[in-house]
Amino acid sequence: MHLAAHFPGVNSTTVWTDPRSRSQIDFTSFEHLARTAERGKFDFFFLAEGLRLREHNGRIHDLDVVGRPESLTLLNALAAVTDRLGLAATVNATFNEPYELARRLATLDHLSDGRAAWNVVTSSDAFTGENFRRGGYLDRANLPQVLGSARTGGTPYTRAAEFVATARELWDSWTPDGTSRPFAHSGQHFDISGEFTVPRSPQGHPVVIQAGDSDEGREFAASAADVIFTRHGTLEAGRTFYADVKARLAKYGREPGDLKIMPGVTVVLGETDAEAQQNAAEIRHQQVSPQNAILALEQIWGRDLSSYDPDGPLPDIDPDPGSSLVQGRVRVADPLAAAAKWRALSEAKGLSIRQTATEATARQSFIGSPATVAAELERFVTAEAADGFILVPHLTPGGLDGFVDQVVPILQERGVFRTEYTGSTLRSHLGLARPVWKS
Repeated sequence: MHLAAHFPGVNSTTVWTDPRSRSQIDFTSFEHLARTAERGKFDFFFLAEGLRLREHNGRIHDLDVVGRPESLTLLNALAAVTDRLGLAATVNATFNEPYELARRLATLDHLSDGRAAWNVVTSSDAFTGENFRRGGYLDRANLPQVLGSARTGGTPYTRAAEFVATARELWDSWTPDGTSRPFAHSGQHFDISGEFTVPRSPQGHPVVIQAGDSDEGREFAASAADVIFTRHGTLEAGRTFYADVKARLAKYGREPGDLKIMPGVTVVLGETDAEAQQNAAEIRHQQVSPQNAILALEQIWGRDLSSYDPDGPLPDIDPDPGSSLVQGRVRVADPLAAAAKWRALSEAKGLSIRQTATEATARQSFIGSPATVAAELERFVTAEAADGFILVPHLTPGGLDGFVDQVVPILQERGVFRTEYTGSTLRSHLGLARPVWKS
C-alpha cells in the first residue's frame, strides 16, 4: 500500500474554526505535517496550487483570505528538514514554460537527493489567465485566437502532454556520466533550443503525477504519468476506474505497475466505530457551515442565493449556465444536471440546503476505529480499487497525527505497509523504475 499526505490548504475540507487549526502559510505548519508523514513512512508529501485568489460575487472567497504560497519554494525548504519523504508540487502546465519548470524540478530533485515529484495540472480559465503577462489561456473552443499564435492548437491536455515530453527531453539532455548536450524541440506548442543547465538528477526524471478523472485525463495519465490522483466514492466506482486506467497502459508499452492509482481520501477515527461516526458528523457540520452551504449551492446555480435559508428547501429556479458569479473555482460541466441531482437527493431524504450540501459534497471517507479503518484501506487495495491513498486531513497541521500513531502500526502489523524505508528516492518508495536514458 502507498500512502501520501496532502496539505489541506484553502478548501472546504479544512475546519478553520477548530481551536487546534493553525496557520495555512507559516512554515512550521508545513514542517509539522511533513515530519509527521515521514514518521509514518509515507511515500510523499503533496502540495496543491493556487494561481489566483478565487472570487465569489465579486469578493475574495473566504477560503482564500490567507493566500497561497508557491509550492516549489516550500518544498525546497522542506527538503532540508526531511530525509526520505517524497516532495510533490502541483504546477500548472498552462501558465509555465518547459525550460524554467524543468530546471526548478531538477533542482529540487538534486537538493532532496531524489525525492521530487510534479503534479501536472492544466487550466482553461480566463480569470486565472489575467494574472499572466500574455493574458492568454487555453480555451477549449477557440484556442489559436486566444493566444494569438499560429503554432497553438488542441486542448490544455495536448499542451500538457507536449510540456511533459519536452521536460523529459531536457532532463535527458545530460548524459548519465555528466556530459551536457544541446537540445532542440519543435512542436505544436513549444519551439526551444539551447543547453540545459542542470545535470541529470538522482531520479533521472522527477516522478510525474496527474490529477483528473475525465476520459482525456485518464488517457494522459496512462501515456505520461507515474501516479494518478483521483477520487471515487465507493469500492465499486474505484474498481471500475482502476480497471479502466490500467487497461489503457498497454497501448503505450507500459505495465500495470508503472502507474499508481491513489485517490484522495479523508479519515475520521474514534475509539469505537460509533464514536468515529459521531466525530465525522461533527466535522462535516463544521465544514459545511450555513454560509458554506449557500456558497456550494451558488457554485452550481451561478446565482446570488444569499436570501435563501440554509435550513430551508433548495431553490425552485434553474441554474444560470453562463454565470460569472464564481471565478477561479471550477464550475460543474453541466449545472442543470448537477442541480437535478441535488434536488433528487433533497427530495428523496427530505434534506435542507445545508443538509444536501453536506451529503453531496462529502469526500470519500474512511470512518471508524483504527482497526476498522486499517481493514477498509486494505480491502480497497486488495480489491484493486486503489494502489494507495492520498490523505487529506481536516486540521492544519496536526490532522495526520492520529492516523500515523494509531492506523499505520496496524497496517504494518498486517504486512501491507512498510515498517522502514528501503530506498532513498521517491521512485524507490513507489516501486517505479528509474527512466532509461534516451541517447
